[in-house]
Amino acid sequence: MNLIVDVGNTRIKLAIFEHSKLVHLVVTTNDEVISNIKTLFQEFPKLEKAIVSSVGNFPGAALQLLQNKLEVLQLTKDTLVPFINTYGTPKTLGVDRIALVSAAAVQFPDSNVLVVDAGSCITYDFLTSENKYLGGSISPGIHMRYKALHTFTANLPLLSPTLPTNTIGDTTENSIHSGICLGVVNEIDGFLDFYREKYPDFTIILTGGDAQLLRDSLKNSIFAIPNFLLEGLGHILEHNT
Repeated sequence: MNLIVDVGNTRIKLAIFEHSKLVHLVVTTNDEVISNIKTLFQEFPKLEKAIVSSVGNFPGAALQLLQNKLEVLQLTKDTLVPFINTYGTPKTLGVDRIALVSAAAVQFPDSNVLVVDAGSCITYDFLTSENKYLGGSISPGIHMRYKALHTFTANLPLLSPTLPTNTIGDTTENSIHSGICLGVVNEIDGFLDFYREKYPDFTIILTGGDAQLLRDSLKNSIFAIPNFLLEGLGHILEHNT
């Protein structure tokens, strides 16, 4: 039984996996993560190993607590992964993208796979059927786009992401929703068409916090897998055992 710790920019996910299956998930903050870890130790006494992936700040006391109880792997650029990394600057590749590509490599072997992660940023990561990671793209996420419009203009309001019913916005709010949400949909579909020109046969994975908002609006056939990154971290932990 393994503990997966995914430290993001605003929240921390604590996931319990047993035989590669997610059995429990807690979403917490830095202030509450230690108490949540202690609770998990009580509820799951058979925990043996943990992996920590961090793009944000993980409290040192929380890491020490894990290391006192479990065999802990901290994901870095030098950690062994189940794919061939041909990225031009591997030392700058984010651990979140490493985890996503690892999930693609293990769960979709011998396939061309494009992973689209719609989170704080929207990332595109492509793995070939030869298990070679080529790279991809990074663009601002949906929430970041809403905040940017509000922050860098004098009069535009800060709105919550909402899929518009009409492409042509008949109010300022509807115009913002159309520009951002439908803009993202068309961006993703455009990237998928681009990849399809070179790789006619590939699998598309959509994941991340905004995946459910977007999935039904995309014209392409996709697999929407909410916990794909957590699953990838689990695969990396097993790969290093």
